[in-house]
Amino acid sequence: MEPPIERIKISQTAKEQLSRLKRITKIDQWNILCRWALCRSLAEPTLPSQITIKLDSNVEMTWRVFGGEMSDMLLMALKQRCYNDALGTEKNVLAEQLILHLHRGIAYLAGDVNIKKVEDLMELATKNSK
Repeated sequence: MEPPIERIKISQTAKEQLSRLKRITKIDQWNILCRWALCRSLAEPTLPSQITIKLDSNVEMTWRVFGGEMSDMLLMALKQRCYNDALGTEKNVLAEQLILHLHRGIAYLAGDVNIKKVEDLMELATKNSK
């Protein structure tokens, strides 16, 4: 599947939030934490705020690195979410929503006081499926 964006950049604020998450979860790769963040935001029923995000950090990754083996599934989840939100699934819409969801998800994870170790991420992921 063709990705909505070739290179994913994040804001300086998101980089600082990810750095904190790296320390507490011991997950060393930005891309893995970003996948968690995207999924966390996609699980929210509301749309992310339509804000301009300054992509000013030095953290950058290709879509392939970001998604890894899950890249097609992540893209399908993003497309489905955009379709459900009646936004359409054009490439520019997907790219914008990817950045908005990614940053919202990073903020949610970083702001969750219950996340103190990697197991807390697992618990968060399975909480609603019990």
